[in-house]
Amino acid sequence: MTERWKQLWQKYKNVICYLFFGGCTTLVNLLVYYICAYFAGMGTEKSTAAAWFIAVLFAYITNKLFVFESRSFRRRLLVREISSFFFCRLGTGILDLAVMYLCVERLRWYDMPVKLFSNVLVIILNYAASKWLIFQKGSK
Repeated sequence: MTERWKQLWQKYKNVICYLFFGGCTTLVNLLVYYICAYFAGMGTEKSTAAAWFIAVLFAYITNKLFVFESRSFRRRLLVREISSFFFCRLGTGILDLAVMYLCVERLRWYDMPVKLFSNVLVIILNYAASKWLIFQKGSK
């Protein structure tokens, strides 16, 4: 790797990793939603809630370890991180649920494109919360 590429990687590593794991989280969310909605017949709201919960668990682990490199496992820090992570994700989860309910249940739009759009919006909001509120520099 050339020196320039190393500098770019160091500068954008956080964002690149977040986008990669955000994409993985989106895939987890979409897959769980699809399985719940189409195979388990759970309906839009329950499928969205199940997909959100599994995706948040996946996101917490990958964000903590790989994106923001929060390596401390002190009980007090973990409680703060987990509670603030889930609280912020609950807010964006409610947004996801509202978008799905409005667009799919009320407006009768096709669910998968709406789900994808909703996830892009959620990823952007979650990054901001994780970077500035949850995984702060002092937690490394």
